[in-house]
Amino acid sequence: MSAISIGQAAVLGIVEGITEFLPVSSTGHLKITEGLLGIPVDDTSVVGFTAVIQVGAIAAVLVYFFNDIVRIISAWGRGLTHREQRYHHDYKFAWWVICATIPIVIVGLAAKPLIEGPLASLWVVAGSLLAGSGVMWVADQMGRHKRGEDDTGFKDAMLVGCSQILALLFPGFSRSGATMSTALILDLDRVAATRLSFFLGIPALTGAGLYELKDAVGAGVGTAPLVVGTAVSFVVAYASIAWLLKFVAKHSFNAFVVYRVAIGLLLLGLLGTGALTA
Repeated sequence: MSAISIGQAAVLGIVEGITEFLPVSSTGHLKITEGLLGIPVDDTSVVGFTAVIQVGAIAAVLVYFFNDIVRIISAWGRGLTHREQRYHHDYKFAWWVICATIPIVIVGLAAKPLIEGPLASLWVVAGSLLAGSGVMWVADQMGRHKRGEDDTGFKDAMLVGCSQILALLFPGFSRSGATMSTALILDLDRVAATRLSFFLGIPALTGAGLYELKDAVGAGVGTAPLVVGTAVSFVVAYASIAWLLKFVAKHSFNAFVVYRVAIGLLLLGLLGTGALTA
């Protein structure tokens, strides 16, 4: 019998699609949802399942930003064969994304036992939700929001890319929250910070999903739940991306900060009273 039913997969797909790119921690929300559904959060097949359905959300990014991605990849290809093209921002940006992904890959492989073991605890999720909220609020307040996407450089990409490690090690911190906060501290405007977070997430999350696929299938998750969870996360994530870009163009991140604090405190309460087990 599959470790996750089709119905549970659909619910988790909705949660993944809504939260993957919002700075509220998709991993944290998935673990909370798994706990409420009675699914063991540290089971190998469950950890693999959550990584695989992220591919649906990443596919939504690929579709939504298709023209931008084609432009960047085309510039990168031209730059590989024509020296004069290597001064183009899109060519350099493609290399920055590749380089900025290397640190999280190294840490992800080296710390895999910790990530799937002690750090998968809901206590860690609760603490990370609260800590990440503080970082996000400070970043939004101190950032001057004066730099656009064309003003980004190699240093920006590396610092933002490395910040993904925080979410990898501390589920609940939020990959989107960590990357957007770092970008805001570097004075990028909110839209540029959000788009940079999207682009940097493509290789990291796609790689994680493909890497975990064998564990998800081999350890007890059926093909049908994987397909359903991934498809649902794609549809919901596409709508979430469109909404987020419109929202950050006119609003601060304060609403997300308040929400994260509320969820973090609620989770602490549920854990403290025994309503949820870590």
